Amino acid sequence: MSEKINRVDSIVQVTEHKHLNFFELTARKPTGKCFPYYVASRSRSPEELYMNNPEKKPDGVVIYSLYGEKKDKVVLIRQFRYPVNDYVYEFPAGLVENGEDFHTAAQREMKEETGLDFTGLPVHPAYEKAFFTTDGMTDERCSMVYGYAQGTVSREGLEESEDIEVILADRKEAARILKEEQVALMCAYMLMHFIADGEDPFAFLTSGQIGDYH
Repeated sequence: MSEKINRVDSIVQVTEHKHLNFFELTARKPTGKCFPYYVASRSRSPEELYMNNPEKKPDGVVIYSLYGEKKDKVVLIRQFRYPVNDYVYEFPAGLVENGEDFHTAAQREMKEETGLDFTGLPVHPAYEKAFFTTDGMTDERCSMVYGYAQGTVSREGLEESEDIEVILADRKEAARILKEEQVALMCAYMLMHFIADGEDPFAFLTSGQIGDYH
């Protein structure tokens, strides 16, 4: 692994918004030449950016949840996304609020977006680690949680700006979605697990393989 070199000389905050902000960096190439680099972030100040606060909690949470008596369906949402001006298939997800644990955020977001109740699975911390979503554009990091959903689908918790349809997909429908629809990346990879892993899509969480490596 190469030595880490500080290649950001300065940060200017361009916007002030509750959920998303724009920052202009003075970045430095390996040659030493400086150039502007633009970053979107959930942070509300330069001090909150990951580069200045690497211990910060996850910005968001993504929920991989099974549904039904046989746990043979996966909970998806089909949501209109303004950046692409189209509907995208995703897992239920959302931002972690100030002072909120991301497990609690998962339960809240599942209820708000789908009306369903979520029960999380205890897993090795590596499976819930906060990972970068699109690190070329943003320092946003999300944790994924795993578990089971129950109850009745409802739209009562949706915000005015949210255009969401809840999909309880079996393996056949999940395969069709992957082949034919627009799908968020994190959702797509887990749908591949769901389709391929037979009767227990969560088997990889309890195999102990991650814990076996030191």
